[in-house]
Amino acid sequence: MAKIEREKFGVRVMREGDVEAIIGIDAKVTGSRRSDYYERKVASMLDKKGSIAASLVGEYKGRVIGFIMGNIYTGEFGIPQTTASLDTIGIDPDHAGQGIGTLLLEEFVNHVKAAGVDTIQTLVDWQDTALLKFFNKCGFEPSKTLNLEKRV
Repeated sequence: MAKIEREKFGVRVMREGDVEAIIGIDAKVTGSRRSDYYERKVASMLDKKGSIAASLVGEYKGRVIGFIMGNIYTGEFGIPQTTASLDTIGIDPDHAGQGIGTLLLEEFVNHVKAAGVDTIQTLVDWQDTALLKFFNKCGFEPSKTLNLEKRV
C-alpha cells in the first residue's frame, strides 16, 4: 500500500473525464471492468436535469484515487425536505486504509449541506460488514424508511 502525503491529496467535483479512472478503481475492487455501467452512471450523476449533482473525486498527485457519487433531491419520493442519496463510494485498493473514504465522505457532507440538505441516505448490503462498519463510524444509523422489494 502506497502511503499518501495528505498535503498532496485533494477533493473536487467529478467531471466527465474522470470515468476511466473510476472504471479502473472499480475493476481493482470487483475484479471486472464495468465500462458501460460506469459510463452511464457518471453521465447520469453529472446530468443536472433531474437533481443536483453531488459527485466528487479524490486526487493524489493529479491522479484520481477515490470517488463518491450522489445526488441531491428536493421533494422527490413524497419526502418534503431536501435530501441527498449517497450511491457509490470507491477507493483504489493501493490507497485503502488511509482515511480516503472518510475524507471523501466528509467533503460530500459539506457539499450537500451547503445545498440545504439535512439528511443523507444510502443503501448497504446487510452482509457487507466492512461497509456497514465504515458508515457506522461516519455517523450513519438505520433509517426509519423501510426498503421494500418484490421479486418478479
